[in-house]
Amino acid sequence: MTQENPTPSRREQILQALALMLEEDSGKRITVAALARQVGVSEAALYRHFPSKARMFEGLIAFIEETLFERINRILEEETEAIPRCGRILTLVLAFAEKNPGLSRLLGGDVLTGETARLRLRIHQLFERLETQFKQILREAELREGRRPSLTVSAAANLLLAYAEGRISQYVRSDFRQRPTAHWDDQWQWLSSQLLRNVPQLA
Repeated sequence: MTQENPTPSRREQILQALALMLEEDSGKRITVAALARQVGVSEAALYRHFPSKARMFEGLIAFIEETLFERINRILEEETEAIPRCGRILTLVLAFAEKNPGLSRLLGGDVLTGETARLRLRIHQLFERLETQFKQILREAELREGRRPSLTVSAAANLLLAYAEGRISQYVRSDFRQRPTAHWDDQWQWLSSQLLRNVPQLA
């Protein structure tokens, strides 16, 4: 998890430390006491910034959401065609996960086992939002380009999302050795060639 601010606030330091612990302590349950030691403050000091560990996780999820969807909006402004739009969004998601291994554990959801259901719902909604974005792009392709998905819009959008989720899951399961962007260029070349077809013209 990176921040542009060279002197992060205490709140940001706590979130950065949590992301680092998610990366380094893969598979371990993170406690507030351990996080306080990582930051170098008391547990009471942590609770002054976040009332609970769940709020800390929510802070990381909010960072993921803001980072991804801000950049996705930029992609939509810069690209007008469906294939480049989908390709760049998938590249963004995979590269973000690869660059932020601790946050990829959060996206994978395994670290939220035993945590409040609200956090799992928040991750679910993040991926739903991504899938909705793919659906919108694919629907617009017929209007903009005269092309439609080879599958239904819903099935095609879900396939793109499943690809991203699967690569992130492999990354986490391999303890961050199997990079999400490995083979990406070749795989996207094949996926994109199957994704859209021209709409038949009426005689």
